[in-house]
Amino acid sequence: MPDLPELGIELSGVRKSFGSQAALQGIDLSIAQGSYVAVMGPNGAGKTTMLKIMAGLSAPTKGSVRVAGIEMRRAGPGLRRQVGFVSHESMLYHDLSAWENLVFNAKLFEVARPEEVVTAVAERLDVSKHLKKPVRALSRGTRQRVAIARAILHNPRVLLMDEPYTGLDEVAASSLSDLLIELHTPERTLIVTVHEVFRALTGPERLVAIAGGKIALDRAIKGDEEEVTDAYRELLRVESQGART
Repeated sequence: MPDLPELGIELSGVRKSFGSQAALQGIDLSIAQGSYVAVMGPNGAGKTTMLKIMAGLSAPTKGSVRVAGIEMRRAGPGLRRQVGFVSHESMLYHDLSAWENLVFNAKLFEVARPEEVVTAVAERLDVSKHLKKPVRALSRGTRQRVAIARAILHNPRVLLMDEPYTGLDEVAASSLSDLLIELHTPERTLIVTVHEVFRALTGPERLVAIAGGKIALDRAIKGDEEEVTDAYRELLRVESQGART
C-alpha cells in the first residue's frame, strides 16, 4: 500500500474489560512511524491486551485505535497486512515443519512468489538449516526466529512483539536484540513488551510503562538511561507498596 500515509499509531481513551475485570482503563498513546518502543509493567498490567488491540486481534471495550489515521475496527485487509504480530507463544503449527508454516502464512498473506520470499527471509533470520524440521523439535530461540520470520514475510510496517525474550538463554537473547535493532528502520515501527529494564535500554528509543491498566511512565530513553531506570524502579516500588496496602 504505497499510497498510505505514515503508519503512526494512536490510542485514544482505550478501555478493555473482561467481564467485571478492567484490563485497560483509558489508554492515550501516540507512536510515530519508525519508532522503537519498549513497553513494560508488572504482570497483569495490560501490556499483552494493549498489543493485541493495536494488532486488531482484540477490540477495545471503549475508545479507538488508529493506524495511519484509520480506525482499526474499520480497517480493511490492506491495512491489516501492514501489521505483524509476534506472541510470546510462537503461534506456529508444531507438527508442521518450519518451511510448511512459513509457506502457509506467506500464501495466507497473498505474498507474491511465496517460496522465494520464505527462502530469503529464512536466510536473513538464520533459520535456513532448520526449515525441514518440525517446529516441535526446534529450540525456543529457533522457534522464536521462525515466529518472527512468519510475522515479517509480508514486510509489515508495524511489528508488535509480546515478550519475545521469554525462555531464551543469554546467547539467544543477545542475538534477538541484534535482530530487533536490524528490523527497526525509519519505515518500520517496532513495539516490544519486555520484563527486564536492561532490555529496554538496548535498542528501544522510548519506554512506555503500564500499571493498573493506565500509562504510568512515558519517557525517551537515549541519553537518560540511568534516569529512566530509576523512574521505572520507583514505579515498581510504588506499585508493590500499593498492592500490600
